Amino acid sequence: MEEVRQLLFDKLKDGNHLWSYDLSKMDSISDEALIEHVLLYLDIKDIDLLFHIFSFSKIKRVWLSRVAPQGEMFHSFNVLYAWYYFGAKRPEAYVKSIETRHVNQYMSL
Repeated sequence: MEEVRQLLFDKLKDGNHLWSYDLSKMDSISDEALIEHVLLYLDIKDIDLLFHIFSFSKIKRVWLSRVAPQGEMFHSFNVLYAWYYFGAKRPEAYVKSIETRHVNQYMSL
């Protein structure tokens, strides 16, 4: 498990996908940040590895809170994830509702 986690972390680091972190002071990141960055920047094979080291519910929770609300830039990915990984029957509508809910929560602050 730890080997897979390290492999994913190294792929993110090597691809410069962790540019906002001071990597000289770290050899790992939080589970949530790892899941988020793998969903955003790595490929399907790497995303599949997430399900070997984290629970379905944890991955879905991170996707719902940190990835799905990101809107148009990752919309196509989110529709794929909703259908392929999370079993949404109407993935386009599901992702749109997540995005709308996020915007409404932000606007009510």
